[in-house]
Amino acid sequence: MWGPVTGLPARLSIATMAGACLRRLCETGPGCLTRPHRLLSQSCLEPVSWTVAKSEASPRNMTRHRLFAGSAKVADTVVQLLQAGPPGAGPRILECNPGPGLITCALLNAGLQVVALESDLTFLPYLTTLKKHPGRQLEVIYCDFFHRDPSNITTPPPAMFTETLFKNLGISKVPWAADVPVKIVGFFPTKTERTVLWKLLYDLYSCSSIYNYGRIELNMFISEKEYKKIISKPGEKDYQTLSVLWQTACEIKLLHMEPLSSFVTFKNGELTSLKSKELKNKHLCFIELTPRRNLFTNNLTPVNSYNFICLVKQCLNKSKSKLIDIFNSWCICDTEDLLQHLKKQKHERIGSLYPEEFKYLFEALESSETFTQKWLYDHSQQNEVAEKAQRFH
Repeated sequence: MWGPVTGLPARLSIATMAGACLRRLCETGPGCLTRPHRLLSQSCLEPVSWTVAKSEASPRNMTRHRLFAGSAKVADTVVQLLQAGPPGAGPRILECNPGPGLITCALLNAGLQVVALESDLTFLPYLTTLKKHPGRQLEVIYCDFFHRDPSNITTPPPAMFTETLFKNLGISKVPWAADVPVKIVGFFPTKTERTVLWKLLYDLYSCSSIYNYGRIELNMFISEKEYKKIISKPGEKDYQTLSVLWQTACEIKLLHMEPLSSFVTFKNGELTSLKSKELKNKHLCFIELTPRRNLFTNNLTPVNSYNFICLVKQCLNKSKSKLIDIFNSWCICDTEDLLQHLKKQKHERIGSLYPEEFKYLFEALESSETFTQKWLYDHSQQNEVAEKAQRFH
């Protein structure tokens, strides 16, 4: 018989998540740069014109798909949403890819501790000069937050190795239930948002990379399109695996919506406005993603969390299948009791389950002494078929 999930004996699954075991030093600067630069006025109130010769622009157009705040108003809004308590209080701010530094200046002027993680050599000289202002708490480091912990330890900067970076910054590991130790601020890369969201999810559920240090909070600008996906509910067209996994793992708050016209990009050595066709009725959403204190339980742990991800993927790949058919395919005993605890009928679709119901389902299956985790086999078979089809085409 199925019983309440809370309090059931734990039964850990085979560990399928492996974190990087080797780290190397993350360098703190590109060396002496002599090219001229003009970024922001020293008062940090308004951006001034800034150009870089094409031959001096960053290699591989690293900033091609990056966005930046286009006015002091946007930067001040970010600070107001982040700031809590007196100056100097609260967790340290890690700003990923601050670029021309408008938000950086606003954070520093508010008395916040900031670590600027910049992946583009073009922007480093001016960011470094901000450290000279008295009373400002700023570290500038040459690394890429979105290229975290690569498997190849010989990968040069700006690849970022979390363990070494956090150690050098004096950031210690804290228990999962402790308060947020660090806040990450920035923009998700416009062309790889989905990839970044998946990488962060795997890190979060396995408590690896940045999440090895506790419940790291993300305060990020994201496209309205991707934001709607991660907050989508059953019955909505955007409801998918990302929706379930992010809502299960984090408290998701929409802090602010800003028209896309308020942002600029870096092209051909200049900060430029976006094309008019890209702006129509589009916004960036500034969201807060705070990992839940109660995410992990006796039956959902960093060790078996990959199995939970597989379960959700497989179920939503067959979202129109009836619950009873899915349960029967898994050879589950006592399906009636499980349906009763889920408060569902046999004919209802597996895609009708809410994130908390997927979590309950997984925990109930993990605590069962008879369930054989058949979904893992099904998931691996589906991946194999998909890979063969892709190679064929």
